[in-house]
Amino acid sequence: MAADVLLLCGSPRPGGNTAQVLRACREVLEREGLTTETVSLAGTRILSCTACGLCSGGECALDDDLGEIIERLREADGFIVGTPVYFGTARGDVTSALQRIGMVSTASDSFLSRKVGGPIVVARRGGHTATIQELLMFFLMNDMIVPGSTYWNMVFGREPGEALNDEEGMRTVRRFAENVAFLITKLRR
Repeated sequence: MAADVLLLCGSPRPGGNTAQVLRACREVLEREGLTTETVSLAGTRILSCTACGLCSGGECALDDDLGEIIERLREADGFIVGTPVYFGTARGDVTSALQRIGMVSTASDSFLSRKVGGPIVVARRGGHTATIQELLMFFLMNDMIVPGSTYWNMVFGREPGEALNDEEGMRTVRRFAENVAFLITKLRR
């Protein structure tokens, strides 16, 4: 059975801050009655889009670990992407994955259209807002519904566990998760 919300963790560290923040987000979604699945890019092989145009049949022609993620996402009502910030932007494999997911959706059946979700970014000091803006382009260009929160979905932390100590950031992420669940529930009626 497909999850209601697919959470994509773009961190190479399975127990790092991004994974911990997404776990807290997932707990709120589940408390609100939705099923979730977290997919980690840690240890996966994600190639960059080549704009080959062969994805019109609904599958990417590149042979790596993204095909299975696309199939899981196709069935979900929500999609949340969490990424650490590297040099002021999202990690390269995160943007590669999103570009290819968007290309497959656009070239085939627009499966991303009207899914609910958005980005969450985690960094030690800076680059949060630039990364949020970068990732929002993916959600908005793919006709997705992005709920707000009480601030931008960004959390500060460097060492594993530090992000959970960012009270305002975690409060913002939890409210965002509540809003994702609220919208999915309302749209189903």
